[in-house]
Amino acid sequence: MPVKDLGLHRAAPALAAAGPALAVFAAVRLLGLAVLGAWGAVAGSSPHTLLSARWDSLWYARIAAEGYGYEVALPNGDVHSNLAFFPLLPWLERLVSAATGLPYGSAGLVVSALAGLAAAWGIFAVADLLHGRRAGVLAVAVWAALPVGIVQSMAYSESLFTALAAWALYGALRGRWLTAGLLAAGAGLTRPVGAAVVAAVWVAVVLAWRGGERSWRMAAGALLAPLGAGAYVLWVGARTGGGLLGYLDVQAGWGNGFDGGWAFARFIGARLASSAFAAGLGLIAGVVLVLWLYGRCVRQRQPVPLLVYGGIVVALALCASGYFGSKPRLLLPAFPLVLPVAVALAGWRTRTAAAVLGAAALLSAVYGAFWLNGSGPP
Repeated sequence: MPVKDLGLHRAAPALAAAGPALAVFAAVRLLGLAVLGAWGAVAGSSPHTLLSARWDSLWYARIAAEGYGYEVALPNGDVHSNLAFFPLLPWLERLVSAATGLPYGSAGLVVSALAGLAAAWGIFAVADLLHGRRAGVLAVAVWAALPVGIVQSMAYSESLFTALAAWALYGALRGRWLTAGLLAAGAGLTRPVGAAVVAAVWVAVVLAWRGGERSWRMAAGALLAPLGAGAYVLWVGARTGGGLLGYLDVQAGWGNGFDGGWAFARFIGARLASSAFAAGLGLIAGVVLVLWLYGRCVRQRQPVPLLVYGGIVVALALCASGYFGSKPRLLLPAFPLVLPVAVALAGWRTRTAAAVLGAAALLSAVYGAFWLNGSGPP
């Protein structure tokens, strides 16, 4: 269906209109931080360290401080290079640090907090455009209260990427091609899955072209969209001498690749054949839930660009051969999956929906504190 036939003609929601959604998002995130702080007081851990100075946040901060070129050689011969991390977040960390004097990790928390609000606003904008304001607020609430929602408050790139993706998709749905292209280019400088945003913008352009729209802005947006990811991948290839496949070689050093989900299936099978049988069942249930939600998106007749974006994010998350503990947070940018839930909740009484989402937010906060004080997101 051509984008122009979707009836998406309303203007972008003003900050005042998005205010309730942003307030809900902030409340859920503050609850998560409060529970993390209380947990840390009991366990003797530092919430600030957990959020800004562990796992990937250390790699981003090092890039902000020293640039690219750092790597770690493991005993098995694998090489973990910081070239695996895309540059937009460390660039912003460096900018915020220069303006405020904050350490890079703390600057990353500032970037993540602002990007989280921008992501919430973008998710609200898309949901409001498609299903109305009530569903928009509920979509933001569901996204904020996801089990791994604490990642939205970390010095990680998920919030930044989701903000760029949501607003790029909104721009594509509205036919604002330059905006969509520029934001897609920014998403491509943030995470490898930026390819999903590029694909969604291209699909929107094709649909609009088939519907009879012709403009230089459309062509410019389509050309701009892949520039971010393309420029970084080409730069990595030139730096490593690997050419077009250089970035894939860097990812292989981390044990990351795309195998259609075979490694993940074997991982689940190993759980089922061991004392971790319950964990294996939980993983299967999680995968089924994600696929069911995507099926609901299809049956809900979401715009094709959203289906393309969500489908690619889900496919890359579930079918990657890397560390399996990362998969829940890799699905975090797949915000179209929460739209069917939001639409369903919109049909409930306000008090009932609020009670359910409040319980979900509390469980998310407790799980986030437990997770970060345990294995945590790599």
